Amino acid sequence: MIQHINKNSPLPIYYQIEAALKQQIESGLLQPGDLIPSEREFAEAHQISRMTVRQAISNLVNAGYLIRQKGRGTFVANKKIVMQLSGLTSFSEEMEHLGLEPASELLSYQVIAAEMTIANKLGIREGAKIYELKRLRIANEQPLALETVYIPEQLLPGLNQEVAIASLYAFAEASGLNLGRASQTFESRLATKEEAHHLGLSISSPVLSVEQLTFLATDQPFEYVISAYRGDRYTFTVEMERRR
Repeated sequence: MIQHINKNSPLPIYYQIEAALKQQIESGLLQPGDLIPSEREFAEAHQISRMTVRQAISNLVNAGYLIRQKGRGTFVANKKIVMQLSGLTSFSEEMEHLGLEPASELLSYQVIAAEMTIANKLGIREGAKIYELKRLRIANEQPLALETVYIPEQLLPGLNQEVAIASLYAFAEASGLNLGRASQTFESRLATKEEAHHLGLSISSPVLSVEQLTFLATDQPFEYVISAYRGDRYTFTVEMERRR
């Protein structure tokens, strides 16, 4: 509970509550998973309106510091993972760089005929054989992203289910392929029923949808990936330089 609120301060009361809770979270006094007092408890303890408390809590939820769980209360959220978009790395490599333990759960593995949209993305003929892999990406035993990967079968003829659980980039490079670059498209949207189920979210929760097209060093398309990242766990940062 916040120790003191100055009702004579020029700072709005909701802002004081917000700043105090943020400071407690950032200092470690409040840990991820901790339950914070209810709006009613805050309001009664400081003799303020619940609407004022609700505004402060809502701001912190929107900023990713807190998370509401229906029927349970409001909890301190897990710290966001900051992804620096400055190089082509695999999920496993990125998590290890951040000091997290990566893992994957293979939800489905099949070889299918490429429909027109995906064939065009991969620069192959419609109906050509491609791998379709659905994987749940996990860090420190927490589900973070659900992805569907499409790769031309001719590029990685040895790609089996055991390999699909591990790093595809490591396997591709061990197979003699040289990865070159990737282009990504980002979109904020609501989680689908499937995404919510696997990521532990409600259907109305926000996710960051990312489409990635990865190329070999020869500029031949290598993979097309559609991913849904938990919006409450990820922050993407991009470094840019002004063109001269």
